[in-house]
Amino acid sequence: MYEELILGLLTFVTSTVAGIVGIGGGMMLIAILPSFLPLNALIPVHGLTQMSSNLSRAIFGYKDIRTEVIPKFLFGSLCGISVFASIIYYISLEYVPLFIGVYILLSLWSDKFNEKIKRYESYFLAGFFQTGLSIIVGATGPLTMTLLLKDYKHKDQVVATGAALMGITHSLKVFVFIFFGFVFLDYISILIAMIIGAVAGSYAGTKLRNKVNGKKFLLILKLLLSALAIKLIIGLLI
Repeated sequence: MYEELILGLLTFVTSTVAGIVGIGGGMMLIAILPSFLPLNALIPVHGLTQMSSNLSRAIFGYKDIRTEVIPKFLFGSLCGISVFASIIYYISLEYVPLFIGVYILLSLWSDKFNEKIKRYESYFLAGFFQTGLSIIVGATGPLTMTLLLKDYKHKDQVVATGAALMGITHSLKVFVFIFFGFVFLDYISILIAMIIGAVAGSYAGTKLRNKVNGKKFLLILKLLLSALAIKLIIGLLI
């Protein structure tokens, strides 16, 4: 019970962070989990917990979800998860984190890059790569958050819509792990504690988000996305 309590509290903290700024909680959690779980359970348990965190955050902010982006993202996600699940054992994705990191940094801070890339960006492609790569690469959430940050300026719309899209990603990822035979029931006590922490954190983060004004929120989100991108790049180079 001690381990379950610790993981539940840690998940609450990371989910609260994600509830405030829309991202970062998943990265924090996956950095913590290796101290508690075997490697084969790391991504599946993280995926189910993040599914709970994101879907609950979307439910708490359902009025702010921009539903027009969901069909394209969902279709892209279904295509992406199908493609990557079928070729996962045949391709090397070593440099994917590097490309994701560079794309995020250029997208956030370079106007010239945005002018050139705009014609190629879409929620279909975001869903394809975010969900497809999520079964292998831990940090794909920034892909859609970067896109949402360009299209919507209201913080609640960015966070709630991002949560809905990431909820789709993690739900499909969990389905893939079940298909490949991972037994979630082997970790049921840990999962219950973490899911409770995730949902409670989503609620707390949604309430605390109202304490942050719009301009500060956008700056915090851009800086956090940049930090995550730099972490991806440095992690690969090291």
